[in-house]
Amino acid sequence: MSKLALPERLTLSEGRTTLQRLLPQLESASVAELDASPLRELDSAAVALLLECQRQAQKQGRALQIIGAPEKLRKLAQLYGVDELLAI
Repeated sequence: MSKLALPERLTLSEGRTTLQRLLPQLESASVAELDASPLRELDSAAVALLLECQRQAQKQGRALQIIGAPEKLRKLAQLYGVDELLAI
């Protein structure tokens, strides 16, 4: 299992760079664990990034587990109606 950590800040300005860093790492793991606990500053880009990571993992037949989601991330996912989809 490969455990990957999100950065402390994940907003629109960091989204693309963070996704480019994570995707190759996700591709090399059979099951990936994505640690969201470092997140301190985030916006809807964090939710979009998680959805894309999950989409890519599923496309490859792999599971993605998101752990340590901070309350703000949980609330954003709920607001957008994807909290169950992301399992956070």
